[in-house]
Amino acid sequence: MSEVKGFKDIKVIKGFKVIKVVKVEEKKNNLKRKSIMPEKLIRHSGDYRKLLSYQKAEVIYEMTYYFCHTYLKRGDRTIDQMVQAARSGKQNIVEGCAASSTSAKTEIKLINVAKASLQELLEDYKDYLRTQNQRQWEEESKEWFAMRKLGREHNDAAFFMEICRTRPPETIANMAIILIFQADYLLYKQLERLEQDFAQKGGFSEKMARIRRNQRGF
Repeated sequence: MSEVKGFKDIKVIKGFKVIKVVKVEEKKNNLKRKSIMPEKLIRHSGDYRKLLSYQKAEVIYEMTYYFCHTYLKRGDRTIDQMVQAARSGKQNIVEGCAASSTSAKTEIKLINVAKASLQELLEDYKDYLRTQNQRQWEEESKEWFAMRKLGREHNDAAFFMEICRTRPPETIANMAIILIFQADYLLYKQLERLEQDFAQKGGFSEKMARIRRNQRGF
């Protein structure tokens, strides 16, 4: 029995004329294909309600709805604008999560829309404080620190609504401003992760082509 240079397991058995030739590279590739789990084309979109960004956006929406219908004058167009901006921030996270199973581009686009909607709402709250000659809590003031701490520790709308019902409108506006800043940061980190995933794995079409190549073995 002898071996041929450059190949593994090349066996020549005299009298039987049997030659087994297996390239090292081919054997390694076959073992690799068996060990790798097949990539799924449609991935599970997950539960959007578990996203911290959604939970924060839901709190902001409920606070905004209460604030607008309690403290702004009936017929004021700002009511619809603020409520719609708050709703858009929440709903686009839901839609983005739903789209994630088949379109990374759509998910990124919708999360960007949610972020932009909350920025629009942020300006409305700042405008309210300015036009009403009310103070916006300064960064690192005691109120600012206290609200940031509450925002980090709680994402339950019921918790914040209980506070809102016992506070004046300027306090609610300041609370909403800080929650919007926190939601904006969460959405930024979410977008950062989505963009990294897209750069590494590509979109739906690229994944489909990759799966077909793997199934064909080339």
